[in-house]
Amino acid sequence: MKIACLQLDIAFGNPAENKRRVQHELEQIYNHPLDVVVLPELWTTGYDLPNLQTIADENGKDTKAFVSELAQLYNVNIVAGSIAKKTKNGITNTMYVVNRAGDIVGEYSKLHLFRLMDEHLYLQSGDETGFFTLDGTLCAGVICYDIRFPEWIRAHTVQGANVLFVVAEWPLPRLSHWRTLLQARAIENQCYVVACNRAGADPNNVFAGHSLIIDPWGNIVVEAGEKPCSLIGEIELAKVNEVRSQIPIFQDRRLAAYVRAEKIF
Repeated sequence: MKIACLQLDIAFGNPAENKRRVQHELEQIYNHPLDVVVLPELWTTGYDLPNLQTIADENGKDTKAFVSELAQLYNVNIVAGSIAKKTKNGITNTMYVVNRAGDIVGEYSKLHLFRLMDEHLYLQSGDETGFFTLDGTLCAGVICYDIRFPEWIRAHTVQGANVLFVVAEWPLPRLSHWRTLLQARAIENQCYVVACNRAGADPNNVFAGHSLIIDPWGNIVVEAGEKPCSLIGEIELAKVNEVRSQIPIFQDRRLAAYVRAEKIF
């Protein structure tokens, strides 16, 4: 599976310009035979949270149409980062996944809202899982702060997810956490981790870039720097079963003991 992470510098509060940038990047890498393209978190608006009531996408309608058209045009699956989705119940930080035919095959709204960037003041938390299937492979998607909750990731891999897609706007001061947490999630879940972060800055933050693809042993397959780019790498899906058969952590789990310990403490 050949994958491209579009490490964009997101235009603050400007969905039209950000769609133009995505289209431009795809045109630049069109000659590469790709299976999946990944976008970063909140790629249509950035963290312009106070203005989301005006610029958020009503029920994700415009975004779904846009990425569906791109998927069909380029014959590629798209893990479409996340966007601010406006509904009658509030605004969510929502990931869409489309297949090559342009069909929506996954939708996940960020479960863990990040208080340090005021998400809880403007967004509603999701409550669904991040499962989806691409080209016959069971995958899972999570958003940024979610990677600090290993139990949430494990809830997906214990059900057989082979690839974890992470989309983010992770700040530069915590770059070491980004890399360490992603490698840990790959090692402990014996899965591929494909992580697409944004580059650049907004009025309040400088972002880390360093999008990554990590194999089930925790080895970095390919990594970007801090600047905007399209990071391209390839994963060997057979390696997931190979690693899981060598160290059988899923068979050796003691779930009853974990539940008992939680009740005690």
